[in-house]
Amino acid sequence: MKLVTAERMRLIDRETIDNRGIPGPELMENAGCGIAQKLMAFVVDTASGETVTIFCGKGNNGGDGYVVGRYLFQAGAKVTIYFLGPLEKLSPDARLNFDRAAESGIDLHEIKAIGDLPGELDSDYIVDAVFGTGFAGVPRGLSAELIEYINRQRQTTIAVDMPSGLNADTGTHEGAVVHADYTFTLALPKFGLYVSPGRELAGAVVTVPIGIPDNVVAQFDLKVDLITPELVAGQIPERKPDGHKGDFGKLFALAGSTGMTGAAAMAARSALRSGCGLVKVGCPRATLPVIASLVMEATSCPLPDVAKKGALALRGLGEVRKLAAEHDAVAIGPGIGRHHETSELVRRFVSTLDRPMVIDADGLNAFVGHTDLLAKTKAPAVLTPHPGEFMRLTDGAPAPNDIHERIETARRFATANNLVLVLKGSPTIVADAQRNCYLNPTGNSGMATGGSGDVLTGAIGSFLAQGMSAVDAAVCGVYVHGLAGDLAADELTERSVMAGDLIDFLPQAFETLGC
Repeated sequence: MKLVTAERMRLIDRETIDNRGIPGPELMENAGCGIAQKLMAFVVDTASGETVTIFCGKGNNGGDGYVVGRYLFQAGAKVTIYFLGPLEKLSPDARLNFDRAAESGIDLHEIKAIGDLPGELDSDYIVDAVFGTGFAGVPRGLSAELIEYINRQRQTTIAVDMPSGLNADTGTHEGAVVHADYTFTLALPKFGLYVSPGRELAGAVVTVPIGIPDNVVAQFDLKVDLITPELVAGQIPERKPDGHKGDFGKLFALAGSTGMTGAAAMAARSALRSGCGLVKVGCPRATLPVIASLVMEATSCPLPDVAKKGALALRGLGEVRKLAAEHDAVAIGPGIGRHHETSELVRRFVSTLDRPMVIDADGLNAFVGHTDLLAKTKAPAVLTPHPGEFMRLTDGAPAPNDIHERIETARRFATANNLVLVLKGSPTIVADAQRNCYLNPTGNSGMATGGSGDVLTGAIGSFLAQGMSAVDAAVCGVYVHGLAGDLAADELTERSVMAGDLIDFLPQAFETLGC
């Protein structure tokens, strides 16, 4: 599902209305009807007997609110609408639907001062239709007071298209902004709903189709996709009922060193929990007993190590290459450390590797100052840096904070090096060499803990071994990884989530996706 800026959404609306013969009032009717239906499907079982208070602004977002009210009223809800007037200042389509709401018998009240509203609403739900996607700037005067009033109420709050006061492009706000429990965004999701603090202010986001033709959206060549459950569920391979372990992929993980055996173990366990049939960990000889005891379901192979260092030695390169040739994909980096021999081993290994690979952690640090080697890899590669690792790979150039600049930076790196980049963060971005880009909506602050990246590496490596393309493995890996984190946080709280919990919640994540 494509992500849009406010300006792109405006142009798509304009093209639909001006050149595709779908009038604005019809789109507004579809929007309001769709939100009412989604509200009844996701928030309440039935509108009958529920009390709903709707706050409408002067523009088309307010017009959507009048339509929502009319459909809820028809479904049996008790609806009260408060609107910012005067009536002659309403947009034409908003005024049309104000009149329709009035004709239907809904209680309508103009807000001339915040004192016109009751101190506490006697209502089950609030619908915020004050400002929409086109809003930019700072709410002022009565509008700002109204937003603060909405936030003081205790009812479940549903935002129409965007929480009022939130910038649709950046997820930031200046001044008052509605804190929504749900946001029903129209036609296409907006960037600001998935970038902090917007993602927290929006609550649960549901996209509502409003009748814009697919070929209109395609005409604008939108290059950023929101990763959705439907996309992921459609990519993860089905399990053959009569399959054996060799049918579900074989992953070789080059991982571990003294003091960081847990990273190797978590990557291996994650790969197995993600459906991989066989996982073998190639680790320094000194670490073998620990890693073997941590992951009984994986096999492990002792490799030559640097004397008394417990780090992978360069003389093991031939054996590493032989092991890789016996597997379908390779994961490189979890817990391998930064010994100079290990880094040289990784660079030489990757330069000739003919298996799909995912590189993380100190596997990435091996290429600091040698980034040019990445563009010469013979097989598909997925890199998974966090911002600090990315900055080292780019000779000190940081990943920008602005979401649109960050996306462009990720695209340039992926294209220049002919690989798939997973730029971790909030949100995580996946970019490929063809400049396609995907934004991941799952995950939470509980995942900001040591070892989370190792779990992600294992999941992506598992998907590569199961035959998925590099970009599909990355997209599915980040989504499932984040979903497991969200499920863990729901049960354990974000504060208490550990990396191992992500592995434990992977089965529930797959079950949620129907996989």
